[in-house]
Amino acid sequence: MKYAVILGDGMSDWKLESLGNKTCLEAANTVTLDRLAPRSEVGLCRTVPEGLKPGSDVANMSVLGFDPRKFYTGRSPIEAVAMGIELKPTDVTLRYNLVTLSDEENYEDKTMVDYSAGEITTEEAAELINYLKKYLDTEKYTLYPGVSYRHCLVIADGEKGHTLTPPHDISDKPVRGHLPVGECGDVYLEMMKKSYELLKAHPVNLKRIAEGKRPASSIWLWGEGTKPGLSSFEREKGVKGGIISAVDLIRGIGMLAGMEIIPVEGITGNYDTNWAGKARAAADALIGGLDFVYVHMEAPDECSHHGDPAHKVYSIEQIDNVVIPEFIAKMENAGEDYAILVTPDHPTPCACKTHVSEPVPFLIYTNVKDLGNGATRYTEKEAAKTGLIVEDGFTLIDRLLSVK
Repeated sequence: MKYAVILGDGMSDWKLESLGNKTCLEAANTVTLDRLAPRSEVGLCRTVPEGLKPGSDVANMSVLGFDPRKFYTGRSPIEAVAMGIELKPTDVTLRYNLVTLSDEENYEDKTMVDYSAGEITTEEAAELINYLKKYLDTEKYTLYPGVSYRHCLVIADGEKGHTLTPPHDISDKPVRGHLPVGECGDVYLEMMKKSYELLKAHPVNLKRIAEGKRPASSIWLWGEGTKPGLSSFEREKGVKGGIISAVDLIRGIGMLAGMEIIPVEGITGNYDTNWAGKARAAADALIGGLDFVYVHMEAPDECSHHGDPAHKVYSIEQIDNVVIPEFIAKMENAGEDYAILVTPDHPTPCACKTHVSEPVPFLIYTNVKDLGNGATRYTEKEAAKTGLIVEDGFTLIDRLLSVK
């Protein structure tokens, strides 16, 4: 038996008036999932333990079978691992975004216009960060460029315990009240302010403005953490696994768990990604010898953060109309028995543009037997109607792996 998780990041939602009082899952044309649901186990799962914030770090760790209450040490160090940064036990890491802020004179009076600086390209970001490094890097503080707007700051012998707000939590809101707080809060804020002064007249930003794009006007620090340690996925679950994702965070979790990172050309972490390529690579990896593959698709979450239900519905339809049928066709043509888990990591409602901790709908389907428990579609409402709820999200994967 081969196993796959088809994860639509932030896929579940609240009802939207613009969609006829439906959620994005309800509004989407999901012919494949509608066909699978009556033969699937469908229910709700609480992927974010009480007391932890509903980030993709915590939630994806949970879906992969690791209890975040035991293993989670922060978001940024996971991304640092994926970026190839060697961390010492005494290092503290911060994630920093390139963001677009409004242009009020005082930094504290600005508004978070765009947490992604208009989805700035990796090449543009690298040029800006290499410029910032000349002025912000010290023996203690080192900026590292990542992918698009997502980057990492490493602090040698750093202090922990700061209050730092994810920029996607304050989209379209004033930054006042959300600036760094803690022992090094003033240092972090000064770095952010200095970055604004350095970036505002940089040629990359002037060119973006001339092209009608949003500038990367500041760095924004958040996601504090220290060097993490996960146990081996293969040792814990008894299966050899791989990860497919365009996002450093997810690849980092996989690397820490000793999983194979499966490359796919043309994946972007947004709705213009190579949907079919992910499906084919997942099936090929399983047919080629892996037992388990985790296919992570960031697009629904990105669309939610931008308050874009139309493209979120489109992304869900690509998962349904392209990813799942392509995967199933390749597996069945190869004569392989398989089971799939379809789930979000957490809800990201378009209405609030950020993550929430509510349970998510899941579906487990296999080609070898009928698992149906009463659902007629794969939606939040249908999942709730079955009455099945998995309270400890890190045990959900065990329900998938128990299918024989």
